[in-house]
Amino acid sequence: MSREFRIEADDDGIRVDRWFKRHMEAVSFNQVSRWARTGQLRLDGARVGPGDRLAEGQTLRVPPMEVLADTGALMVARPRPERRPLSGEEIDFAQSLVIYRDAHALVINKPPGLATQGGTKTHEHVDGLLDALQFEAEGRPKLVHRLDKDTSGVLLLARTARAAAYFGRCFATRDTRKIYWAITAGVPRLGDAMIELPIGKQPGTGGEKMHVDEEAGQMARSRFRVMDRAGDRAAFVEMQPLTGRTHQLRVHAAATGTPIVGDGKYGGPEAFLTGGISRKMHLHARQLQIALPGGGGIDITADLPHHFRESLVMLGFDPEGVPLPPDPQPGEKPRRRRYSSATSGNRRGERRSRNA
Repeated sequence: MSREFRIEADDDGIRVDRWFKRHMEAVSFNQVSRWARTGQLRLDGARVGPGDRLAEGQTLRVPPMEVLADTGALMVARPRPERRPLSGEEIDFAQSLVIYRDAHALVINKPPGLATQGGTKTHEHVDGLLDALQFEAEGRPKLVHRLDKDTSGVLLLARTARAAAYFGRCFATRDTRKIYWAITAGVPRLGDAMIELPIGKQPGTGGEKMHVDEEAGQMARSRFRVMDRAGDRAAFVEMQPLTGRTHQLRVHAAATGTPIVGDGKYGGPEAFLTGGISRKMHLHARQLQIALPGGGGIDITADLPHHFRESLVMLGFDPEGVPLPPDPQPGEKPRRRRYSSATSGNRRGERRSRNA
């Protein structure tokens, strides 16, 4: 007989596959996908997919309990462990990150090194601090998007279930404007480029690393604009992701021959500069523009972390950046060059020594 589970407040806004990972760990992603394809997985009576998001109060119907042949484990939903109380120091730290607050949204300036969500070996994360950010709202805020652990900057939180669903749709339809700042090792060949390179999971990494995949990857589009350069050694670059693939900006930067400084995962040894430049990641979510559920919108910027600002000064760059040029008017052709797999060539062979 099928089982039904009511979606609780703590699970509001998460994906269906994430719900299973939290509550029915023995059920694999492939099993969830099979149930979805065959219509056995239902949300309030309607078919639902692994990537669809849940809302508090909905009812998820799961196929009958069975024993998994390979492990002998019963597929039984288990309650989430209670969250431990936060210390006064943790509460003060979490609240010090807030740079915007209204009835619908909170925005924090996430520091580098703090993960957005927890994992097997990750115990300190934004998700674990959300109780400190409830303020006068009825419930804790909800994550609606992510930043990599070592990426700093603007992170939006929804303060109500309605706002979470609304912001989720905005991110899904790309109805947002996200601007990142980065320092790259080397100078991008094109001063203002639209990069179009497909991205997929790199085999053998368990999905932890992405790469340019011409055959099976999903198309990813990024705009890179060089704001300043330090000879051939480094560049101060504004980056705008126009799609939302995992590690998109990092993969595109490395694939085009100029990895983000500090990104050893994708850039290897060439991602690090000598001369006292920090080895931390130099990628910062600088600005977010998004509409609000009740009308109006947010246009918020986040200050740079200390190591990023210090590196800019050491390289001779202006820490305030360069204003974004206006977008082309209707009928006006954008003055940008495209960088795609068809025109890229072998950029690795073009790299110069950057550590001198």
